[in-house]
Amino acid sequence: MRMDKSGAAALGILGPTSCPRLAAGVRLTFDRTRENWILLAPERVFMLDEVSLEIVQKCDGATSLAMIVDDLARNYSADRDEIELDVRKLLQDLLDKKVMAI
Repeated sequence: MRMDKSGAAALGILGPTSCPRLAAGVRLTFDRTRENWILLAPERVFMLDEVSLEIVQKCDGATSLAMIVDDLARNYSADRDEIELDVRKLLQDLLDKKVMAI
């Protein structure tokens, strides 16, 4: 099994030091027709709500999962564990759909 630099399995399991980023060929863009932010992937479109947009915008390939969660918990004055669970769910779903990479 291949491992990424964070020690997480390369199959898409997020570790605290994983640095998620958009997968090759995926763009974050504002769709004027839908008046909404979307992830545009080959032959697929993913609509983003405000929270998922904020999470995806932080996924620059340099910022770790732990740093993303800490920043969101601080910004929303929310329980860090709850934020982490929500962020992991979203990012794992996007990883499974090959829209995100680590």
